Formats: sequence, structure tokens, C-alpha cells
Amino acid sequence: MSEQKKSAPKKEQGFPTYKGKPLVRSGDTIYYGSMRDKYVIKMDIKSKKKVGDLDVADKVSVQLMYTDPEIRTRKQIVKTSEKEGLYLALDIAEAWLTRALAE
Repeated sequence: MSEQKKSAPKKEQGFPTYKGKPLVRSGDTIYYGSMRDKYVIKMDIKSKKKVGDLDVADKVSVQLMYTDPEIRTRKQIVKTSEKEGLYLALDIAEAWLTRALAE
């Protein structure tokens, strides 16, 4: 008997998402949102703590920034905050980004 593989419908190979917006990680930096939009969130993991065998984000810097490359780097940052843990950082990031993109 030959095995026939059923291929799932082709989905765009993309990034993981949170509440419908992409999450892109590079080292200890996580970008939330699409670079095609006017704004994106940048989260920098400032410190980690051990939970069992895992390193878990402890302090996370959150920045709402413009994606326009014509704007100087210092002027791109709209809002900034520091949160305890990745969950709280993602929570504020989602609220800021949703409000900013609704403008």
C-alpha cells in the first residue's frame, strides 16, 4: 500500500503572531507589528531570571516607534516604558499599537 500524503493548504510562511500581528525576534529584541504599517513596537529584554531550566524575561523595555526610514532614529520613538515580564510588555504593546494604528 502506498502512503498518500495529504498536503495542507499552502499558507504563507510567516512569523508567529500575537492578536493577529507578527512577532519577529532577533536575539533579545522582539518587534511586534508589521513594518508596512506606520508604527511598530520594539521590545528589548533587559534582564532574565531562571525558572527551572528556562531563562525567562524579567525586565522588558517597550517602545512605540515610527517605521518611516526617513525619520531620524532618535525621532522615531513615540512612547517608551519598562515592564516586569514579557506578558505585561506584550499587553501594553498591543494596546499602544492598536491605538496608534487607529489614528
